[in-house]
Amino acid sequence: MKRSEAKSLGQIIDEAINMTGQADDFNAYRLSSLWPDVVGQAINRMTTRRYVDSNHIFHVYLTSAVVKNELSFNRTALVEALNKAVGSTVITDIKFH
Repeated sequence: MKRSEAKSLGQIIDEAINMTGQADDFNAYRLSSLWPDVVGQAINRMTTRRYVDSNHIFHVYLTSAVVKNELSFNRTALVEALNKAVGSTVITDIKFH
């Protein structure tokens, strides 16, 4: 392999994930792990469970009804921020429970 054809380890891993068809699962995992960075530690502490379903809906379980209500008002901004953090469109909506 010539030096100009050299690929970074990240590029090789991305290609392998895409070839195996696991890109959606990997991005869903990344999105869930980025939740604390997007919403902050205070809201993350009130989160008990989160996952992305097969319909690209992000389900978030919260312990506070007040926080659930506030986050519901900012749903579209959160969808955009989470997708931007991952670098692709992983989710289309968020459901708060």
